[in-house]
Amino acid sequence: MTISNKMKYIFIPIIIGMMATSCSEKKEVENENKKAVQPVQSFETKEIRRLNPTYQISVPGDLKPYESVQVFAKVPGFIRKIYVDRGSVVSKGQLLAVLEAPEMNQDYLSDKSSQQKMYTDYLYAKQAFERLQDASKTKGAVADIELDRAKSIMQSSKASYEASKAGTGRSSQMNQYLRITAPFNGVIMERNLSAGALVGPNSGTALFSMAQKNKLRLTVSLPEKHASSITEGMEAEFTVNSIPGKTFNAHLSRNSGLISQENRSMTLEFDVSNPGSVLKGGEYAQVQLNLKRNAPSFFVPTKSILQTQSGTFVMTFNDDSVKRVAVKEGITFEKLTEVFGELSENDKILIKPSEELEEGKILTQNKK
Repeated sequence: MTISNKMKYIFIPIIIGMMATSCSEKKEVENENKKAVQPVQSFETKEIRRLNPTYQISVPGDLKPYESVQVFAKVPGFIRKIYVDRGSVVSKGQLLAVLEAPEMNQDYLSDKSSQQKMYTDYLYAKQAFERLQDASKTKGAVADIELDRAKSIMQSSKASYEASKAGTGRSSQMNQYLRITAPFNGVIMERNLSAGALVGPNSGTALFSMAQKNKLRLTVSLPEKHASSITEGMEAEFTVNSIPGKTFNAHLSRNSGLISQENRSMTLEFDVSNPGSVLKGGEYAQVQLNLKRNAPSFFVPTKSILQTQSGTFVMTFNDDSVKRVAVKEGITFEKLTEVFGELSENDKILIKPSEELEEGKILTQNKK
């Protein structure tokens, strides 16, 4: 190997090392320069708005008969005859079935006989007292003690008669319970028993189930956040799957006034007139409600709300600095969302805030 070749092998590593050192120093300088000239980040802001809009929500509802009941026998007895069946349309007071209980009829006849005897005893005692009373007008004819005794007997007989009369009335009323009648206008939904069956208040099986068809109740569970937006007599529109394309109307009749602890909602009831029984009790309905808060509230652009693991926030920009404010979301209206938190009317809100943005950091504001 020549000297010339040895020099090549010596200098090449040295030159490469010098080049590497030079490149490393150059990168450090470039990084420092980049840090020095990094631009200040800017954000768009908008002022918070206080609004009280009318908004619409769609919620499911249940159509139920305005009145529905299971008809039981009040007294024990055997079914003698049934006059209606499933689907029968009935009027209030109409006879549905007749029971028989011979022992009850015997009790009534016995009470009536006892009443008649007590009445006869009372009349006899009354006549005896009246005779003595007339005789006592002649001085010395009747002793006072005899007159008092006759009066006491008359009063006792009258009390016994009144008690017997009440017993007869009770027996008569119990016999009336052997006639099962309709409590309101409606339709028989179920007939559960047949003639000959033993029934009574403790039998556990109703004779009939019946419901009203010409008037229904529409019940709606309104989510908690909308509870302050209802108004008395408010109107609802609803549709049902059985009659596609047709919209029905109803007005608010009553509400629970309380939030249910089970599903965090308030129950609303709308009375629905149903002439011709077009709607069927038991159907599901899709209900459209027009709501309005009872007072204005703050709204911010929906995209200005920051969702993090620690909660929901908006970023306010006041006096050239940023503050993170915890909020709770309410309703959504167009591209705005209702928020509740420590906010004021003059606050400016950052649009599309970053979770990495620190509080108090000075920013450049893009007004739009």
